[in-house]
Amino acid sequence: MKRIFTTLFVLAATFAVNAQQLKAYAIYDSEGNSVSFQKMSDSLSNYDVVLFGEFHDHPVVHWLQKKLTEKLYAKNSNLVLGAEMFEADNQLILDEYLQDKIPQNRFEEEMRLWNNYKTDYKPLIEFAKTNNLQFVATNVPRRYASVVSKYGLDTLKTYAKEAQSYFAKLPIKVDTITPGYAEMLKMMNGHGMQGDAMKFVEAQAIKDATMAEKILDKLSKDGIFIHYNGDYHSKSYGGIYWYLKEMNPELKIAVISAEQSDDEALEFVPEKASTGNFILFIPEDFTRTY
Repeated sequence: MKRIFTTLFVLAATFAVNAQQLKAYAIYDSEGNSVSFQKMSDSLSNYDVVLFGEFHDHPVVHWLQKKLTEKLYAKNSNLVLGAEMFEADNQLILDEYLQDKIPQNRFEEEMRLWNNYKTDYKPLIEFAKTNNLQFVATNVPRRYASVVSKYGLDTLKTYAKEAQSYFAKLPIKVDTITPGYAEMLKMMNGHGMQGDAMKFVEAQAIKDATMAEKILDKLSKDGIFIHYNGDYHSKSYGGIYWYLKEMNPELKIAVISAEQSDDEALEFVPEKASTGNFILFIPEDFTRTY
């Protein structure tokens, strides 16, 4: 009997040790050093803009976005929030909700919200509302990005002035050797889509340039702008980051890049060192929000 209890104890202890090795996330700096969430938060409070790259359906990322937002607000109450998930022509509706001028049900019905709004982005909106913070709808309305993907950027010149207020000022520079765009062109050309490849890149560019311009428009002096966007829009200092630097080279901009890993220990992968100031490794097999 004693031997049985001893065996059970050893098995239980082994299970406990193995369970302790499971992680929901791991954070590293650009040199591959393990970093605590607190250390990352403290560091990011010294930047003008923080671009938080996400996988849209990963709950760990969304939880960390909320916790980081709370930390940055505690450090600097002059905080502005913004997100790819809200389109510029809905800014008025968003402002009216944040200012208690329309009820929640009207806001949610009219805002063209993503399917995972209630689980993933509503907590951020409600945080801004509770603390009287600005929340900027930074993305180009999808109808204009769709037009660009079919006909190219020059088509946008024919649109009315009001329409043009919802996307970045024309002409928009598209550098096809920047991170992300070069890979996109190579991939599409490799699939025999040469005719559409450049238009597809231009559609990506109108999104990135618009988000960058909307961030700059609302960037306050001595404040911090935290922006939530798909990882692809800022990874490796491309996309939004590249356009922000083109528009204002003096800006201090930090990139958080997300990487999915099938390694339970979430060890750092050296090849990912250049993807951001901080690299967030998260489990690939985590339950998704949609």
